[in-house]
Amino acid sequence: MSKRNNISLKTGLAAGFLALASTAFYGCDSGSKSKTLPIYGEREPVERVVNGETVIDTIYHHIPDFAFVDQDSQLVTQETVAGKVYVSDFFFTSCPTICPKMKSQMLRVYEAYKDNPNVVLLSHSIDPEHDTVAVLKDYADRLGIETSKWHMLTGDMDSIYKIAEQYLAAARVDEGAEGGFSHSGDFYLIDQQRRIRGHYNGTLEEDVDRLIKDIPLLLSQKEHETK
Repeated sequence: MSKRNNISLKTGLAAGFLALASTAFYGCDSGSKSKTLPIYGEREPVERVVNGETVIDTIYHHIPDFAFVDQDSQLVTQETVAGKVYVSDFFFTSCPTICPKMKSQMLRVYEAYKDNPNVVLLSHSIDPEHDTVAVLKDYADRLGIETSKWHMLTGDMDSIYKIAEQYLAAARVDEGAEGGFSHSGDFYLIDQQRRIRGHYNGTLEEDVDRLIKDIPLLLSQKEHETK
């Protein structure tokens, strides 16, 4: 099996799993009026002994460590988003279909939180061979964005597609699709522990409205934890 076909098969399975995960692990407090966002992905119970008693902790799925390069040739890793809430998506600059809509909607998120240092945006190119640093720089300049807030990421193709799987995102090489790639149009909301807390259709204004309103829930959650 070729490298591209293998990538296509693996990432193509992610969308279905995301639908299952959203119903299996919804983390809401039904006894409270305050809204709590779900935690997506698999979870694992882990036993440990505390003061002679067995306690069961839950280990939730989280985004693993990563390393990519942004439009300013700066290394972007898990340290870049440490302690922050961030929104992630997958795109490619030559995309002729949904990407322009996605970026116009992500600009709304950018504008809503551009002055909040605790919110960051990460956009991963699924066509890193074409989307070099120079190409991403031109793309970002045309959007009029600041790199410190919105990182356009490129890097090794295998690494990008593997991280897409961790976001439970659908992304694959598809010679039959316009532009040669097919991918989810979702935006993924990630909390300070790198857990997936929401996914939103990045082409729909009403879904992005919901994302913009959900971000403060995670920001206030962090404030409560630090008090």
